Amino acid sequence: MGSGLSVLSRGGGLVFLGSPGAGRSAVLRAVAGQAATVLSAPGFSDESEMSYSGLQRLLGPVLDDLPVGRHEGFIRAIGGRPAGDCRLQIGLSVVALLRAAAARRGPILCLVDDAELLDFPSWQLLKLAVRRLAGAPVTLLATTVDTPAGREVASGLPVRHVGALDSPAAHSLIRHLTPDIADEVADGLVELAAGNPGALVELGSPLTVEQRRGFAPPPANLPPSSALGTRLREVVAGLPEPTRDLLLLAAAPPHASASDLAALTTALGDLELGDLGPAERAGVVEVVGAEVRFRPPVLRTVIYQDAPVGRRRAAHLALARVLEARGRHLPALLHRAATAVAPDDALARELIAASAGAAPAEAAIAQRYAAGLTADPAAALLGAARSAWAAGRPQDAVPLLRRIARSPATVAVRARARALTAEVSMRGTPLAARDSLLDVAAELLPTDFPGAIEALLLAGEACGRAGDPGRFTALARQVEAAHRAAGTDLARQVEAVHLAAGLDLALEQIAGLADLMAGADDRAFGHFRTVLHLADRVDDPKLLIPAAMAGILIGQDRRGAQIATRAAALARAAGAHALVPAALEAAAYAELAAGRYDAATDAALDGAAAARRAARLDLADTHVALLAVLAALVGDRPAAERRAAEATARHDDARDLTDWAYALLDLVEGRPADAATRLAAIVAAPPGRASAVLRVAVIPHLIEAAGTASPPLPAFDSWAARTGEASWLALRARCRALQTTDGDAADDHFREALRRHDQGFPRAHTELLYGSHLRRRRRHLEARDHLRRAAETFHRLDAAPWASQAARELRAAGDRTTAVTPSAGPALTAQQERIAGLVADGATNREVAQQLHLSPRTVDHHLRNVFARLGVRSRTELARLLAAG
Repeated sequence: MGSGLSVLSRGGGLVFLGSPGAGRSAVLRAVAGQAATVLSAPGFSDESEMSYSGLQRLLGPVLDDLPVGRHEGFIRAIGGRPAGDCRLQIGLSVVALLRAAAARRGPILCLVDDAELLDFPSWQLLKLAVRRLAGAPVTLLATTVDTPAGREVASGLPVRHVGALDSPAAHSLIRHLTPDIADEVADGLVELAAGNPGALVELGSPLTVEQRRGFAPPPANLPPSSALGTRLREVVAGLPEPTRDLLLLAAAPPHASASDLAALTTALGDLELGDLGPAERAGVVEVVGAEVRFRPPVLRTVIYQDAPVGRRRAAHLALARVLEARGRHLPALLHRAATAVAPDDALARELIAASAGAAPAEAAIAQRYAAGLTADPAAALLGAARSAWAAGRPQDAVPLLRRIARSPATVAVRARARALTAEVSMRGTPLAARDSLLDVAAELLPTDFPGAIEALLLAGEACGRAGDPGRFTALARQVEAAHRAAGTDLARQVEAVHLAAGLDLALEQIAGLADLMAGADDRAFGHFRTVLHLADRVDDPKLLIPAAMAGILIGQDRRGAQIATRAAALARAAGAHALVPAALEAAAYAELAAGRYDAATDAALDGAAAARRAARLDLADTHVALLAVLAALVGDRPAAERRAAEATARHDDARDLTDWAYALLDLVEGRPADAATRLAAIVAAPPGRASAVLRVAVIPHLIEAAGTASPPLPAFDSWAARTGEASWLALRARCRALQTTDGDAADDHFREALRRHDQGFPRAHTELLYGSHLRRRRRHLEARDHLRRAAETFHRLDAAPWASQAARELRAAGDRTTAVTPSAGPALTAQQERIAGLVADGATNREVAQQLHLSPRTVDHHLRNVFARLGVRSRTELARLLAAG
């Protein structure tokens, strides 16, 4: 809307294009509130053939401003009694009228909503007037549908597209409408509306309390009173009958591809794919590749739900026959299941069998249908809930879990359902999730060893997030004893649930966590090193994610990042969308710990996008908060504050991360006491706040902020020593240097840190701290060497505030240079160089993303930084600069 508002200050015209419900009218209403004189004439279908009717309605309030001599002819013309073709004369009268009205009343804003419905002569003359009013304070803002006809209406004027809301904006809107809505209900409505704000308002506003809280089914269609629904139904009703038939076939779930529809029309004989043409021209569908897209997407639901049951059944059966003939067995079964009107155990068994090798999203649908076709649905409901959760659809998983709680089920099914419920809610309520998972593990241990292992692995994650082990260690010892005693029988039981390949890894992970929580750190590190060794033989991302975190726990950050990245790739390939952002979270933490900030930024950017696609908004917040930390680490306050505000803090992880980001900004801006207060609160947080990884990560910064007044933190010192990793030993030495009051001892510790550091930001940070220490000891010549190297590295890494701090220290150490010139290193990071080279060769952001295995959002982020660093404003300038270089 910003571009629409800017035109008000200079006059001219602008047309907003969008689908019904996209918010075009809302844009006009928002702009109207900022103008003194507003003239409005929305288009009406029943006046579209009445010449000049729109002009008469628009200009009626200012007709008295018409200059003398033009009044009578103009009134006669727009009143429907023109003498011959006098459109140019009328147009010039419109120009004179608007110019005079602006001179008398101030800036004039003309609004035409649904311009495609305005009579053609009126619209033609308004466009003529806009072209001849250049410089006058008269603005025309109009809206029209994004169809071929609508784009023709907009021709000759600047255009802005009003697109769908992104996920954060859609969630913000639904929570503004219904603040008490449950997360999974909000996710379902956001998906159904598909970013269309009109649909979202009409779906969310009439919800009952039971629907808002998830105890009654949410709406599956726009309400009967829906203005958007009425408009869409009118458009569809005006289409030819073959087109309407084909739209129903395209709308029936699971959705058919364009090639499926082509095969179906051939089989039916009385339809052809070309029958979609009228719908495409009306702007209600578009065929993109193999996909038939409805515009707006909610129209798909409207068409399907409005169809009589008999027509829906016929559509499903026709699709089932064609899909079976094309070898697509599971989709054909789903269409058959959609027509079932009575229990059918045979079909239920077929669905369960076919779902075994399917992607989680399809498997969830098959298992949900199977539950409806059998007298004992609990096991199928549990399978559907697990698949829906893995597919990144908590809005489907949570209602299914509630159904299990209300239905007869075995002890094992109920326990596993409770475990999945705890997993879904873990980030919001880690203490409650921990207790529930430990209860489940204890309950399943005697009869369902694999289920107990899964629950205990999840409980280990919950303990880390809650900061309190509870009964974890005792249960882990029981699992270890049960494993030793069970022998061959246990091996068979594990093999039956396909856990055999990862059993050893899972048991080592559990044993390592138990020892860590019991204070047996040496044994814990041994178990975790075995976990890292076994990880290459495991292909289950659900086991590899905790393995990556084990790498971080023992300081093997790069190994942890490698495992996490592999887990993300495996999860993507399997369609386990809920695991992708969790794996990328582990990768971002690991890369951050390793000091590879660009790689951590890539992982967090991709993780935030993946989390939003998987309806994991809690995880999206964590990734965005990590981006705030990464921006703050290099002193970028605007980016850090923007990211911190974007992370809506749904849980403690995000809040603690944003606190860390603000503490880092305090450090670089010279407020160490404020930084120390923030960081000490994270380290000393009560159970349920601040994960174990985060408590360790902030300690070096806490010691830097508090200096010699920092509290003794022997746990960090001994942990860093136990890792044996050079990067953590370097940080340990730096922390010792900052805590000691013995200047010579501090020198030794700083020198040790520099010997162990790799090149990069952490080393430059230590150089700065050591240089400052030497300056205070009046060893200015040595200080300047370290400070100059620090400043050069900070410049190269775009850490301007840190470079400025190093420059100030240099001046205080006697260096009179007014600026520090960066060393002759690469102007861009390695990732930025690759992206810049591909873009300069003509690749689009999407093509670059595919080649480098990044998301387009990540490529866009890096490309903006490339432009800023190289001082170019376009892809053409970038190509020219690189060619010249």
